[in-house]
Amino acid sequence: MAREEKVRIVNELSEAISECSVAILTDYQGLTASEMDVLRRRLREQKIEYRVVKNTLARFAAEKADKEFLVGSLEGPVAIAFGYGDVTEPARALNGYIKDSDSPMSIKCGFMGDRLLTIDEISRLAKMPPREVLIAQVLAGMQAPVTGLVSCLAAPIRGFVGVLQSRIKQLEEK
Repeated sequence: MAREEKVRIVNELSEAISECSVAILTDYQGLTASEMDVLRRRLREQKIEYRVVKNTLARFAAEKADKEFLVGSLEGPVAIAFGYGDVTEPARALNGYIKDSDSPMSIKCGFMGDRLLTIDEISRLAKMPPREVLIAQVLAGMQAPVTGLVSCLAAPIRGFVGVLQSRIKQLEEK
């Protein structure tokens, strides 16, 4: 590979490492070319970039992106899934693929911002609901006390109205 090509790859990887919201490193050894195509297509549908990287070039890119903590994880066959949106999507997609296909592929680690993620943290990330659901749950939690207060304050008035209606009904029957 020509030096210019290596520099271009390092720059692209460095940019991807810097801009992604989450990235997951996988060991893809044992996957056939057709299985790799299926995985890439599945990830692309969810707007996740999946790249097989040369470890030396990836180390240079990690150092250039100020993510030196990744250097130790870049050993053996490595492919990186870069997620740019919801941080749960890459973890969910990769875990789903591994379960569905019974492939020998495994997750090595990942990172989010400047934090290295373990395999357990990635599996917990995969089980989390999407961002929209979490926001809805928080809003429901914030709304519940207000709704309870309104019900509590309205109860005496409802009771009074009920008594008045009963009295009106009594007077109409006479």
